[in-house]
Amino acid sequence: MKKQAGIFKRPVSLFAVFLLFCSCMLYGKDMLINFADLPEKAQSYVKAHFPDAKPVKVEKEKDGLSVKYELKLDNMIDLDFNSKGEITGIDGNLKLPDSVIPEKILEYVKKNYPDNHITDWNLEKKTQEVELDNGLELKFDLKGKFLRMDK
Repeated sequence: MKKQAGIFKRPVSLFAVFLLFCSCMLYGKDMLINFADLPEKAQSYVKAHFPDAKPVKVEKEKDGLSVKYELKLDNMIDLDFNSKGEITGIDGNLKLPDSVIPEKILEYVKKNYPDNHITDWNLEKKTQEVELDNGLELKFDLKGKFLRMDK
């Protein structure tokens, strides 16, 4: 009986090592890439909205089967793109260009917070969020309708 238990130990151990290896290959892969290796849509977005900024760091992040890109610009703005090159987040410390903010959200902020400006914008599954220079976070639906304020 002890001999049979030893026979099963080895395949189970090998299988565990194989699973660990596979999970390391699938998850948590971040690689530095060149700006030219970004999806064309992401490159066009950067050139259109941040024409004077230079890329400092471009990362391709793999998490399981999903891929996303993070781009740091020399003007201290970070951009996040999904695998298709669509913008999903913009984080900065300075005023973001009006051209990167959805029109209804921009109108709402200008009307209700005329002395403030937007420093961050993030797209979630069902909402959009902006952060103002005073630290307020405003949530909107995907069409730009105001939902609530978070502090």
